[in-house]
Amino acid sequence: MPNRLAHESSPYLLQHAENPVDWYPWGEEALRKAQAEDKPIFLSIGYSACHWCHVMAHESFEDEQVAAILNEHFVSIKVDREERPDLDRIYMSAVQAMTGRGGWPMSVFLTPEGRPFYGGTYFPSTRGYGLPSFSDVLRAVADGWRNRRQELMESGRQLAEVIEQQSSLAASAGHLELQPETLSAAFENIWRSFDRAHGGWGQAPKFPQPMILEFLLRTHHNTGDELALRMVTQTLEAMARGGVYDQLGGGFHRYSVDERWLVPHFEKMLYDNAQLARLYLHAWQATGNPFFRTIAEEVLDYVVREMTDAAGGFYSTQDADSEGQEGRFFLWTADEIRAVLDAEADAFMAAYGVSERGDASVGSIHGFEGQNILHFVGHLGQREELAAARRKLFAARQERVPPGRDNKVLTSWNGLMLAAFAEAARALGRADYRQVAERNADFLLRQLRQENGRLWHSWKEGEARFNGYLEDTTHLIEGLLELYQTTFEPRGYVAARELAEEMIEHFSATDGGFFDTSDDHETLILRPRELQDNAMPSGNSMAALVLLRLAGLAGEPRYVELAQRSLAAMQPMLARYPLGFGQWLTALDYALAHPREVAIVGHPQAADTQALLEVLRRGYRPHQIVALRAPGAEPSAIPLLRDRRQIEGQATAYVCVDFTCRPPVTGPAALRAHLEKET
Repeated sequence: MPNRLAHESSPYLLQHAENPVDWYPWGEEALRKAQAEDKPIFLSIGYSACHWCHVMAHESFEDEQVAAILNEHFVSIKVDREERPDLDRIYMSAVQAMTGRGGWPMSVFLTPEGRPFYGGTYFPSTRGYGLPSFSDVLRAVADGWRNRRQELMESGRQLAEVIEQQSSLAASAGHLELQPETLSAAFENIWRSFDRAHGGWGQAPKFPQPMILEFLLRTHHNTGDELALRMVTQTLEAMARGGVYDQLGGGFHRYSVDERWLVPHFEKMLYDNAQLARLYLHAWQATGNPFFRTIAEEVLDYVVREMTDAAGGFYSTQDADSEGQEGRFFLWTADEIRAVLDAEADAFMAAYGVSERGDASVGSIHGFEGQNILHFVGHLGQREELAAARRKLFAARQERVPPGRDNKVLTSWNGLMLAAFAEAARALGRADYRQVAERNADFLLRQLRQENGRLWHSWKEGEARFNGYLEDTTHLIEGLLELYQTTFEPRGYVAARELAEEMIEHFSATDGGFFDTSDDHETLILRPRELQDNAMPSGNSMAALVLLRLAGLAGEPRYVELAQRSLAAMQPMLARYPLGFGQWLTALDYALAHPREVAIVGHPQAADTQALLEVLRRGYRPHQIVALRAPGAEPSAIPLLRDRRQIEGQATAYVCVDFTCRPPVTGPAALRAHLEKET
């Protein structure tokens, strides 16, 4: 019989609806049951594209004997981390404090009040890997609850205090002025840990670091430091050549299990591809390298083709597994390639690293001996020459059983992808990308915004759920600001400004920055506040950036003060541990750069207006925000545009820095000179 998860909308929870475990979704019913029956809670957190979540489900949650132990001694709760990032952050902090590491599936044991007292990640069904079996863990915890309860309760209380302190330490660390030296110290630490052989940072497993690479692009833009640019270009080319990039279909897999970017963990996440598409676009703008532009477009085209709902939202993830095996959809034998390409096969296999015996490293993945992960080892000119061969193989691959897809739409992740499409539309002159961005923004503002102006977090098949989190607000503001600068339709700015005010009213913390949950959110053991940037920008670091950008359009010093307060307090962490604070570094860079706020008055399609816009859109310009209105239009909702006039009927630009505007100019040369003038 299905358990209570059968009534949920999350694909991850529905995957467990037939388990013999008496699962509950997180909620009052489960918590009341634990208290009424005096049982500890077993909390399992994961997500649909997580390979090891599937493994633990098959080994343990589908096992009748394991289920019997859980059902007798525990109240079992299953949570989709993508739907409930608040719960994920609280209990991941607990697991990391207890074990020194984290990951998914996350397995945490709680008191009936929700305080964690023991936890880990994946537990095997039998003893191995230096881990006890999951059944052993369950029996030991049940015994501890019976015989050492006070000890466990005290452990839970202390652990909750530690987690709460961690979320407030950095934000109250000091009240410093913003220091350029913070960026210099961060850069030195980033270079010190750079993988000079393969690009990126760290050994296996190796993750893309789009926020760090964006910061390095800005460092090169500010200083001309060739070392900063070399770290970016080496890493981006290595990633785009590697198996971590889907060479046939576009889009990046989650991470590489080796240091060479060859063998990926095959799941694809929307937030990774949103950040990486934008990063490759910026790298093209900064270098003119057409390879980077091509990768940006291939990623965005993949999202349009495979990750876009008919209503306009973007789906969340694609699984690592198909037909029960990780990576099966993406691997090739030499014979399979010959069957599709015939005479073209040898040239293709040479360029894409295909051998008869397959990749030795691939053979260790579920016994896929003789299989190859496509990775590009040829010269870049060959890539275009082999485009037709890639299309043939892609068509053949479409006949395979595809990986599963999580088709829920998350506001925060969509905000990141909205920003990527909107910026690419104007930088590349792609009207189709503009249409995708406009449809997405319209969808988000219609379907994921409540009547009171607040946001929902998740949408699936017509139903919106869960109060919006800080990251939903901040990431959507970022997307709306990029869309406004592409279309100059005031609706995007107006919505962004309203969301910023909602954020300040409902998420602000008294010691600076913001909580992850609103002031009317469900009461948890603590109110989470994520300060570190992880795979996505934290809500706090993105808040600092979007407040600074909005301030330029709104003429609102209060936004600058809020952002600078957070940035000042975080500076010691940014200097010492830059790899964990990439978006913060970008926000600090923006704050220190004296951004240019540019107001243009001109007919949008007129040649003289387009000439001014071309100056603003050419090259990599990370420190500007642009607004436009037609002459004679109604008074603008955007303060930067108010009381602006044309000079002698020509398209006119006003360049403002630190809330002070320079004399208006006409013509591209004069605008360029104003933009490049020192403050």
